[in-house]
Amino acid sequence: MAEDFAKAVDDGLKLSKRIYFGKDRAVAPPRPLPQMEKSSAHDYLPTAPMVYAVISDPGIVDNPDIPSYQPHVHGRCDPPALIPLQMNGIELVVNCYLDTAFVRVIGSWRVHCVMGSRSCDCRVAVPMGDQGSILGVEVDVPRKSYYTELIAVQDNKHVERVARDEDGGFLKPHIFTLTIPQIDGGTNLSIRLSWSQKLSYKDGQFSVNVPFRFPEYVTPAVKKISKKEKIQLNVDAGTGTEVLCKTSSHPLKEIRRHVGKLGFLYEAEVLAWSNSDFNFSYTVSSTDVFGGLLLQSPSIHDVDQRETFCIYLMPGSQENRKVFRKEVIFVVDISGSMNGKPLEDMKSALSAALFGLSSEDLFNIMAFNGETYLFSTSMELATNEAVDRANEWISINFIAEGGTNILPPLDKMVSSKLQKKTNIHCLPCTRNIHCLHCGRWNEYTSFLDKAVEMLSNTRGSVPMIFLVTDGAVEDERHICDVMKSRLTNGGSICPRIYTFGIGSFCNNYFLQTLATISGGHHEAAYDVGTIEIQLQRLFTRALCTVLTNITIHGFEDLNKVEVYPSRIPDLSSVSPLIVSGCYQGKFPDNLTVKGLKGDLTNCIVDLKIQSAKDIPIDRVLAKQKIDLLTAQAWFSDDKQLQEKVAKISIQTGFPSEYTTMALLEEVKVRKATEPAGAKRMSNKSDPEKVVELKNLRKILLYSLGIGFGDITATTENIPPGYGEAKLPDAAEMFIKAASNCCGRMCSHCCCMCCIQCCTKINDQCAIAFTQLCAALACFGCAECCSAICCPGEDGH
Repeated sequence: MAEDFAKAVDDGLKLSKRIYFGKDRAVAPPRPLPQMEKSSAHDYLPTAPMVYAVISDPGIVDNPDIPSYQPHVHGRCDPPALIPLQMNGIELVVNCYLDTAFVRVIGSWRVHCVMGSRSCDCRVAVPMGDQGSILGVEVDVPRKSYYTELIAVQDNKHVERVARDEDGGFLKPHIFTLTIPQIDGGTNLSIRLSWSQKLSYKDGQFSVNVPFRFPEYVTPAVKKISKKEKIQLNVDAGTGTEVLCKTSSHPLKEIRRHVGKLGFLYEAEVLAWSNSDFNFSYTVSSTDVFGGLLLQSPSIHDVDQRETFCIYLMPGSQENRKVFRKEVIFVVDISGSMNGKPLEDMKSALSAALFGLSSEDLFNIMAFNGETYLFSTSMELATNEAVDRANEWISINFIAEGGTNILPPLDKMVSSKLQKKTNIHCLPCTRNIHCLHCGRWNEYTSFLDKAVEMLSNTRGSVPMIFLVTDGAVEDERHICDVMKSRLTNGGSICPRIYTFGIGSFCNNYFLQTLATISGGHHEAAYDVGTIEIQLQRLFTRALCTVLTNITIHGFEDLNKVEVYPSRIPDLSSVSPLIVSGCYQGKFPDNLTVKGLKGDLTNCIVDLKIQSAKDIPIDRVLAKQKIDLLTAQAWFSDDKQLQEKVAKISIQTGFPSEYTTMALLEEVKVRKATEPAGAKRMSNKSDPEKVVELKNLRKILLYSLGIGFGDITATTENIPPGYGEAKLPDAAEMFIKAASNCCGRMCSHCCCMCCIQCCTKINDQCAIAFTQLCAALACFGCAECCSAICCPGEDGH
């Protein structure tokens, strides 16, 4: 999909050369990238909010203000070309709270490339930052307005129609697109976009990065058009401590400063739009672990009428703190679907994690692809020699082949000593580990159970298991049951399971559940291109633990207390920890958090309790809460919990598995009115009154959820990807087109679908086709010669 989109934009830029802007133009016509630079589909992917004209008929492309002579164009664009619309103004508003940024973009675009008497669809593209979630799109045109809303899956009965792929959805995991139907040429579109994204954290410093790089061809071509760019930034750290600005990509002016709060503004008339992303970083001053607690009362529309609390813990910026000794086992999927870039990136991230271990740490590596490969029968000290041997072992054994769902031979996984210690039984049939009927379930269970067993005698260190996979398996709930039982009986030093899902075929809610019940963390890379970066981030977060065995004291007198996540994860030096929950009753005056430091001494943090007056806690916590509750709803198969997730999703605007997005259309209708109490003096009406909500129409878009895995795709070893439907090659397209054309060839001397097909075939196919036609022509000539020029003895 991304490649198709980039190709469509390339075609649109070429097509836009037809547009004549007169002599008073401000920029040169758009220049496609040089041929040598076209190797990547990312060249024309949006790096800022963009709007495109969807052009199927190239004959409508023209300047709506200055019609010009255009040569007639035969045929249509299939697939449609995308011409980037010129932008007249842009405003960016960023509000940062705790670890989340809410972004709002207000912009104006003009359909500058379509005749005034014609119309076209317009496609809105919204690139988002780290872990972005689209929250809404609003579009205003002179006679209509459009906006998005979330509806429950079961409430789709009153929707007019279901959208096509191009009507709305994710082009890539961080790029949302939406198509607005039939906008007239020369129309100005006023668009409001909103999304949320996570702040990055490193060395006590928060950073926000918003895609804000506009290409030169969206700058209006006429010099006289005013171009106004505005950026507004608000920071509310919620800590009540001093916040210091560190870096900024744009010339912001400070307009407000309070304890824990900052406000900045940038506004200017520009010649060209911003060509760099918006970056801003700030610090919350502290040298040691500190935290606080925010309270919020429910609104009248809240699904859960209990009070909400939010506990945050910050690791501080202390550099000489003692880190924990670690015992780490990496469990890695090397099935055939991991072939190529996924496996290479995973190997690079794993190698970097091994070199990051201390010489006092212990490690081991397991790999599976139907068979099982074990680096060592016991835990190894992470010395330079051991790490070098591990990297050599990885290069030899990490070959993507086989499947995920075949029972592995256990004698290659662990030593006979460990086999004697462990007696694993299959929950569905109570047989032992060699149950063939439940082999898929036993495969995952055996990996995790053996890893837990190897870490069962941990003393004075933090045990960790990293599970990396790109596939789904059967009986995942049973795996969670077994692991929950094992980890519950393991005490506070039980292994933390950190899970990492690759692509869209694995069940990330299964992996989320495994991480939650163990006090670990879950990450996912839906785009193959981000595997190495995100996997390294997961490894770094886990291996930089500064506080473990965290408990909260003071909830004893509260009623109906729920905590998300249910088992509190460890605090890392590279990420703040946020725990939320609901309760009934009077909140205590004092609340403390206790944990264990890297030097094995106790840490006690007194939480400062304050009311969240200016922070929308419900929205800051929404994504985390929805993800955790969805995993819980999947695990328990609880319909009521699914309905609760849907209600929270609709209330907060964050997408979920149990809601879908719909595009609503409103037609603006002017209504005649007259002042109250006035006598009717004439038949003239007041044209100022505008009544909306007329002829309301809903278009259902595709679900924005990630799904619950695909066992069939896993079994067939389909490589991971995101929305990249493979198109047939040129030869297949020609054969398919020819089969549709031949039946009409007798009555049509030039079939358009044949022409379109011929424009898409590659050079080799074109040469072969030409040679075939030449050969047929030669046969025809020979037959003609034998029949006319060289008749036989009988005269025929």
